[in-house]
Amino acid sequence: MPRWKQWRRVKVHFEQLRLWYQTLDDLLAQKDRIEVAIYQELRDLFSLEPALVFYDLTSTYFEGQGPAELARFGYSRDGKPRNRQVLVGVVMMEGWPIAHHVFAGNRLDQTTVGEVVADLGQRFGLKRLVFVGDRGMVTVSNLEQLRKAEQGYLVGLQRRNRKEIPGYIEQAVARDQWEECPVGITAAEKATAPRTRVQEVPGTEPGVRVFVVHSEEREEYERGLRALSMERVRQQLEALRGRVERGDLKQPEKIGAAVATILRRHHGHRYFDWKLEAGELHYFEHPVNLPREQALEGKYVIQTEEPDLSPVEAVTAYKQLSEVERGFAHLKGLLEVRPVYHRKDDRVRAHVLVAALAFLLDRALEKKLRAAGSQLSSPAAWRALETVRCVELDLGTRRRLCVTRGRGRGAPRPGPDPTRPTARADG
Repeated sequence: MPRWKQWRRVKVHFEQLRLWYQTLDDLLAQKDRIEVAIYQELRDLFSLEPALVFYDLTSTYFEGQGPAELARFGYSRDGKPRNRQVLVGVVMMEGWPIAHHVFAGNRLDQTTVGEVVADLGQRFGLKRLVFVGDRGMVTVSNLEQLRKAEQGYLVGLQRRNRKEIPGYIEQAVARDQWEECPVGITAAEKATAPRTRVQEVPGTEPGVRVFVVHSEEREEYERGLRALSMERVRQQLEALRGRVERGDLKQPEKIGAAVATILRRHHGHRYFDWKLEAGELHYFEHPVNLPREQALEGKYVIQTEEPDLSPVEAVTAYKQLSEVERGFAHLKGLLEVRPVYHRKDDRVRAHVLVAALAFLLDRALEKKLRAAGSQLSSPAAWRALETVRCVELDLGTRRRLCVTRGRGRGAPRPGPDPTRPTARADG
C-alpha cells in the first residue's frame, strides 16, 4: 500500500516526493554538460553561426521565505515587491535558448554581464561574439570589459540617464536621413503596418557607432501612456487647486509639499509645472520637460562598435531581443516557473533548469509551426493539443483506437464526421 501521510491539509507520499527531489538533484549535477551538449547538437543540426548572442533577465518570486542565498528582495518584474525573488538570465542564439543563469534576487542586471560572457567563452568555446542586450545591461565598465575581452556588442542606451541621448535624437530629426527597416511578421499582419526607420548619427567616442531608431508602433504606445499619465496628474492637481481655493490648505510650504507628492506620481514632473500667486495655485504644461518627452516618444538609441553592421541590420538584430522577452512570458505562464516554493538553493536552480529545458521544446514547436505555415503560436498549439484525446473503443470482437480532432483556441468544437468513428473522453 502507498505510504501516504497527512501533511497540513493534504496527503503526501513522502517516498515518492523524495524520489522526485532526488531526480532534481541528479539533473542539476549535469546542467553544464546538458547545456553544452544541446548547443553542439543545435549547432550541427541547424548550422548555427554564433555571431550574435542575445541575453536578457527576468525574475520570479517565492511564496514564503525561500532559500538564504538566492531569495532576496529586489526590483520585481512580476509586480510583487513584497515577495523575495530570484533572477533568471537566458542566453539565446538564432532563436534557440542555449544557456541560462540563476542569480540572487538583489543582483543588478549590469553586474551579470561579465559572468555570462565569460561562461560563453569557457564552456561553449565562443572566441568572438557580438553581445546583444537591452539598455539595463549597459554601463561604462561593462563596455570596457567587452572591449578588453575583444568581444563585440550591440546594446540599447537609456534615454533619460545619458545626457548625450537628446543630442543624438535632435541630430537625427534635423538631418532627416531615415532608412526604412523591413516590416516584422507581427506588423505585417496588421491592416496598416507601422513603420520603423533608422539613421546613423556621429558618436561621441572614436569607433563608436550610434543609431537612432523611430518606431511608429512604439510612438503610438508611448503617446497613449503619456496621455493617460497626464490626465491622472491633471485630475489630482485640479483637486488640489480646489482645496487651496476653498481655503482647506493655506500654508505655502504645505501646498508645495502636496504638489511635489502629486508630481512624483505617474511621472508628473515630466509634464507639468506650477506656481503659487496671491494664494492661488496655477498649474500648466512644463515648457521644457514636456516637449523633451514628446521628442523622445517612439525613439530609442542603440550603440555598437561593429564596423560592418549596417543601420538596418543593427535594428533587425536588436529587435530579436523580443524573442527572449517572449520566452520569459512562456517560462512564467505556460511553463509555470512562478511562483517558486523550494527552500533550498539547488532545488530552485533545478526548478529553473526543468523550465529551461521545457522552453527549448517550446521553441522547437514554434519553429515547426512556422515551417509548416501555421499561424498558431506555441501556447495556442499546446492548448489545442490538450483538447486532443486518444480513446480506445471496445467493440466486443475487437478494439479500435480513435483520436479526436481537438480544436484551436477560440474555434468552435467540430461536429461529428459521419465517415469515421468518433469518441469523446474527458480527463
